[in-house]
Amino acid sequence: MLTISEFGRRAGLSQKALRLYDVSGLLAPARIDPANGYRLYDEEQLERARRISVLRQLDMPLATIADVLAGSDADAVVRLDRWWAAEEATTAARRATLDYLRSRLTHTGSSGLAPRPVLVRDVPATKIATIRTDTDQQYLVGVIVSRTSEIASYLRSVGAELTGESWVLYHSAVTPEAEGTVEICLPFTGLVDPAGEIAIRVEPAHHEAYTTLTMDECAFPRVMLAYDLVIDWARAGGTPEAGSPREIYRPDCHLLPRDEPAVDIALPILVRPPISERQA
Repeated sequence: MLTISEFGRRAGLSQKALRLYDVSGLLAPARIDPANGYRLYDEEQLERARRISVLRQLDMPLATIADVLAGSDADAVVRLDRWWAAEEATTAARRATLDYLRSRLTHTGSSGLAPRPVLVRDVPATKIATIRTDTDQQYLVGVIVSRTSEIASYLRSVGAELTGESWVLYHSAVTPEAEGTVEICLPFTGLVDPAGEIAIRVEPAHHEAYTTLTMDECAFPRVMLAYDLVIDWARAGGTPEAGSPREIYRPDCHLLPRDEPAVDIALPILVRPPISERQA
């Protein structure tokens, strides 16, 4: 049996860390001396302790370490790779957020997006089935997918004909820190009554400034560059906004190649500018 000081020296862990791992259930001593309360460890525990030490160097949370080490070595590899993939995705998202903020601070416009025009089109009055809900950035994609599916299922069940497009209107800002109100909309034709949370309304005819993204470009926060592009274009031209900014998803956009045009970032505008001013 090894004392806590000897075990810590051989494992490369402090006594403070070993006490923490004991309390958390991650690495309990083999036994505690009933006479003096000293923690005693078995040499066979050294390999687990060293693995914990290495995983902590990766800033892995204790609960995740417990999960990684809970099964066989093969299971540990799978869980370790899954955790690392999530860490890399988080780092990539933070890098994208940094790039977005730098582009705004340095006033470089659409940095991070390939150059593209802002165009203008006329949108006719459109009958839509909608659900309004509040969500934050973490749950936004799940809310959009689930609510779109819910509306589509209802419209099909009552014999309505869907156009294939789906819209997401942002009535207030959705951020990682705060919820905002979004409206998920599906245009359709036919006679349909509202049901539960699903409302039926007509989106008024309007002019719309827009730019187009691929599905890859539509990820947050990169998508914010496109919103900035459209909104800045409207403000620079003195064109008043006439409605909530929105995303217009093309039919079956999720089946399109990730680098093909799939989503329009749009802003209703009050005045249609002359033809010569319609492209940024």
